[in-house]
Amino acid sequence: MSSNYRMNKAFIDKFRKELQTMLDDISEIDERVLNKAVSVGLADAKRNTPVVTGFMRKSWSTTPTKKAANGVEKELINTADYAVYVNYGHRIVNRSGETVGWVPGKFILEKAVSKVEKQLVEEFRKEVERVNSKHDK
Repeated sequence: MSSNYRMNKAFIDKFRKELQTMLDDISEIDERVLNKAVSVGLADAKRNTPVVTGFMRKSWSTTPTKKAANGVEKELINTADYAVYVNYGHRIVNRSGETVGWVPGKFILEKAVSKVEKQLVEEFRKEVERVNSKHDK
C-alpha cells in the first residue's frame, strides 16, 4: 500500500468522525428547540387566558416530548372542560332553548401556536449557528 492510501484513509476516517459528531448534535437539537419553543407558547397561553376563578389558566400544560416518525412531538393542552368554549366562542341560549346571541372566542391556543412557530424558527437559527461555530463551519 502506498502512503497516499494511508493518508486518504486517515482523512476519510477523520471526516466520518466529524460527521458523526455533527449528527449527534443535530439529534439533540430537535428536542431542546421544541421544549424551549413550547415553553414560550405555554407562557403566552397562560398570560392570554381570561381569569375569573383562575382554574382555566392553571389547566394549561404540555405533554412530554416524544419521538415520532418525522422528528419529535410535544402538545400544548388545556384540561378545563370549558376551555374549548372560551377559545372558539359559544352561543347564548335563553331558557326556552332559543339562540339569542354569540360570545366570540378568544383564540388563545391559536395565538400561542403562532408564538411557538416564531420561536421555533429563532431557536433553530441559534442552534445552527452554535453547531456551526462548534465545528468551525
